[in-house]
Amino acid sequence: MNDYQKHLIHSDLTIREVLQRLEMLASDAILFLVDANGCLLGSLTDGDIRRGLIRGLGLNDSILSFIQPNPRYFKRNEFNLEQMAGWRSQNYRVIPVLNDHNQIIDIVNFRIQRSYLPIDAVIMAGGVGERLRPLTLDTPKALLKVAGKPIIDYNIDRLISFGVWNYTLTIKYLGQQIKGHLGDGASRKIQVRYFEEAEPLGTIGAIRMVEHFEHDYLLVMNSDLLTDINFEDLYRELVDKNGDMIIASTPYEVKIPYGVIESEGDHITSLREKPTYTYYSNAGIYLLRREMIQFIPPNQHFDATDLMNVLIEKGKKVLHYPILGYWLDIGRHQDFEKAQKDVGRLRL
Repeated sequence: MNDYQKHLIHSDLTIREVLQRLEMLASDAILFLVDANGCLLGSLTDGDIRRGLIRGLGLNDSILSFIQPNPRYFKRNEFNLEQMAGWRSQNYRVIPVLNDHNQIIDIVNFRIQRSYLPIDAVIMAGGVGERLRPLTLDTPKALLKVAGKPIIDYNIDRLISFGVWNYTLTIKYLGQQIKGHLGDGASRKIQVRYFEEAEPLGTIGAIRMVEHFEHDYLLVMNSDLLTDINFEDLYRELVDKNGDMIIASTPYEVKIPYGVIESEGDHITSLREKPTYTYYSNAGIYLLRREMIQFIPPNQHFDATDLMNVLIEKGKKVLHYPILGYWLDIGRHQDFEKAQKDVGRLRL
């Protein structure tokens, strides 16, 4: 997230001081006037000051005379994707985020952020990484470095760029190292909590035990992925299609080196010469409505595939979302080596 305090001012500043603050903000030059409790009163740009001077105001007048009293803002618990997309397309770059008391608690800066999604993230980081030994003998897989940066940091940084701020990490093997690396998230302007599995609970079982979700949508993903997936597009697909769960998938092509006969009984209907079939594999990224957690049994090993099957049996709407960009599961040594080569050309 952003250091939003640099955008906040109080009414005791002079116009000269305001202009100095705006100059320091450069391309992000907008200030938000707040009262003693941090509640939003208005916004101020150099254009507002210029228009005030044209109206006859002077440099000694109160900044209250110059402010825009009805600035755009987001409410953290009232998300409107269309509104956000509209403001972004109109080139509104810096927008405050308010809590229920109208206090500014964050700033969305679309110059450096892609979105501001109302989702909680659960990152599964408890695996042993046996196929990557000896690299994982003393280091958890999530902290193995690709081009000098831990794998998990690529995922968290990308999620941060989409406005995700509330995280739960499920840990087990060498989990204290992950705790030591991320801490409570304060240095990244996010909130990080941990759930330590006494026994392995599968790829999604642990989220039944988490009690502090903030939003109605949960993103669950493996920590050992390298991907440029568009999380806003994934969210939009689930919401627009009124789904209950959406599974990110990656295409897998099977090339048959022979002609393939298609038939009905003993009657040949066609012959396809060396066809290629495309299948979609589970990419280890899931977005679901929070109420779907009720279908996960507590304190039991339960995989995401188990939840998919249960939801399908109960008539829930389960979707899949093909990742059209880059995706790599870093589970083997050859994957780890490929990641080192690929990361330099990716925008993660």
